[in-house]
Amino acid sequence: MTTQQLIAQIRNKKSFLCIGLDVDIYKIPKHLLALEDPIFEFNKAIIDATHDVAVSYKPNTAFYEAYGIKGWISLQKTIDYLNEKHPEIFTIADAKRGDIGNTSTMYAKAFFEYLNFDSITVAPYMGKDSVEPFLAFEKKHTIMLALTSNEGAFDFQTLAINGTELYKQVIETSKTWKNAENLMYVVGATKAEYFSEIRKIVPNNFLLVPGVGAQGGSLSEVCKYGMNKNIGLLINSSRGIIYASNGIDFAEKARAEAIKIQQEMEALLLN
Repeated sequence: MTTQQLIAQIRNKKSFLCIGLDVDIYKIPKHLLALEDPIFEFNKAIIDATHDVAVSYKPNTAFYEAYGIKGWISLQKTIDYLNEKHPEIFTIADAKRGDIGNTSTMYAKAFFEYLNFDSITVAPYMGKDSVEPFLAFEKKHTIMLALTSNEGAFDFQTLAINGTELYKQVIETSKTWKNAENLMYVVGATKAEYFSEIRKIVPNNFLLVPGVGAQGGSLSEVCKYGMNKNIGLLINSSRGIIYASNGIDFAEKARAEAIKIQQEMEALLLN
């Protein structure tokens, strides 16, 4: 998927909502457990209920890897379903990969070619040769961790090195890498005050923003400092949507929560 196709979808749906499919078998409705593949059936119901108000879905691969080969099969069925039924949806493999070059190439092949995701999250700690293999794939996007929403982010990311915070140096350096136009960045919503500084460095790139909702981030604050002329934001919500109910009405309640966020987004787009 190209960036322009993503922007067109955002404007068409008046939404920049990404739904995280972080499926915990112990939290999904119990009636699904009798089915052959409860994880996929849960995902399918969430997608069917929300695809018209979401522009992206983000399965966190850890929630599938935890169940071994069965979990990987559920993940593949989920991405195949999305690509077949809703090819306009932007898909994110939240895998946070990053290794030496030849290993990164294999990770990229796995998620871009075999599973056919539109994008993948990566960790930049090992530098250019660990990220550029992902950037080499045409019409695919690499979403690099920049400033995360967890408590431990302050251990390293905001440390000043030669007078400049490390996260700023990482983002600035990444702009010099080959095919850097395919980069997006993860920036946590709980750090909304940093968005204006990040936009000075990457005014045009998309930012994937976790932390709105259950983690306490403010959508209006993120948009105030992080939105650009092409919106430039994908706001992720996981638990607040997919676990809105653990009853038979789980998909209906998930839709209601997704619509609440979409309507707030639409209002912000009109301002």
